[in-house]
Order: sequence, then C-alpha cells, then structure tokens
Amino acid sequence: MSDQANRVEVEIFGEHYTLKGQESPEYMLLVAQHVNKKMYEISQRNNKLSLSKVAVLTAINLADELLKLQQQYNNLLNMMDPDKS
Repeated sequence: MSDQANRVEVEIFGEHYTLKGQESPEYMLLVAQHVNKKMYEISQRNNKLSLSKVAVLTAINLADELLKLQQQYNNLLNMMDPDKS
C-alpha cells in the first residue's frame, strides 16, 4: 500500500465529512455508512436527542460491539489453545 492517503467525501447523519486515511475509499465509505446507520437507529428510538447525544450514544454502542467481539475472539483463541490462558 502506498504512503499516499486516500480521501473520500461522506455524509453522516446529514453532515458532510472528508475522511482521509490509508484504507481504501470503499472501506472508508463502508465505515461511514455503518456509523450513519447506527446514528439513525439511535435517533429513531428517541427523536428528541441532540446531535451530540446521538453521536455519544452511537460511540458507546459501537464500543460495546467492539468489546464483545474482542471477547468472543479471545474466547475462541483460548478454545483453540487452552494452554495459553
């Protein structure tokens, strides 16, 4: 992969952003779409939430998903090699 950063224009929760990173533009768009979907899901549960509260609750939900997946991954690794735990 080159050292040149990729740029992609995305819309998340009605706001436009320019993402810049080493990942492919397709991947960065996929990430933005995932965040956008989560933000709309949270705002639909309570449409009186401010943008900042929707963003924080989205971050909490995504962090929860990540931590649960990391735990599942670690559990699978331990099942494959129980001597490493």
